[in-house]
Amino acid sequence: MSTPSAQVANAAAPVRPNASKFKPVRLLQTPSVFLLLLWMIVPLAMTLYFSVIRYNLMMPEATGFVGLDNYAFLFNDPAFWPSILNTLLLIGSVLVISVVSGTLLAVLFDQPFFGRGIARLLVIGPFFVMPTVAALIWKNMILHPVYGLLAWVMRLIGLEPIDWLAEYPMLSVIMIVAWQWIPFAFLILLTALQSLDLEQKEAAQLDGAGPIRVFWYVVLPHLKRAITVVIMIETIFLLSIFAEIFTTTAGGPGTATTNLAYLVYSIGLQQFDIGIASAGGIIAVVLANIVSFFLVRMMAKNLKGANEK
Repeated sequence: MSTPSAQVANAAAPVRPNASKFKPVRLLQTPSVFLLLLWMIVPLAMTLYFSVIRYNLMMPEATGFVGLDNYAFLFNDPAFWPSILNTLLLIGSVLVISVVSGTLLAVLFDQPFFGRGIARLLVIGPFFVMPTVAALIWKNMILHPVYGLLAWVMRLIGLEPIDWLAEYPMLSVIMIVAWQWIPFAFLILLTALQSLDLEQKEAAQLDGAGPIRVFWYVVLPHLKRAITVVIMIETIFLLSIFAEIFTTTAGGPGTATTNLAYLVYSIGLQQFDIGIASAGGIIAVVLANIVSFFLVRMMAKNLKGANEK
């Protein structure tokens, strides 16, 4: 016979749900999860399989297992290491330009002025332009050495027009891609900036802080998490930049603008070597996962620091 104290303790003890109890709702999730895994695993498995066999569309009879020979051939390709460097240069440059410009534009457009709504729409407009269309606009209407906008401005001030895509190809590609991604950074950072408590800025101003100090010590720390999100998302998408390069420079002159995505395209669809192109695709997947790993760790560290505060 249990004592009254034991009865009270048993009544106060929380009732734990049966973990092994069958939940019918999981049956509704199973088809979507299965399709998602199928959609992800099958292409990856096929790419991995093609990367270890000899598979050239021009020589379909020459097949067989080659192991890591495709990877070795790719590593010895004169265009491989320049493509890695160009990929990193493109990502780093676009990130710096988009984050800095997006932050400054967010601070500017957070101030009240006449026509602010229309101005915001104009700023985010480039983000909705398709990459191929954006590349054609820059190639034929802005950077063209004869009838481009920059050529007209340079002739107007007495300077010789520059053939940007021939003399400064990587800089041209960086400008095109950054023009497309600045609106994305602007949208994220402006949204984060609007959640800033105005009392913090007013308190800093009452303490004698000027606009630069308010921005550096109040606004910028508040945008730290949003900047991390922008860097993570943009980096993942910038690893696969292709349309801008294909439309403007076709990877040239030489390998000046060949990134990893364009190298895989040129090997697979211009040289018709699916095996080596698949090896490049696997390397791109590994590189993307390495970058994503460090970015997620950086974001988690920032979120942890913000929560501790």
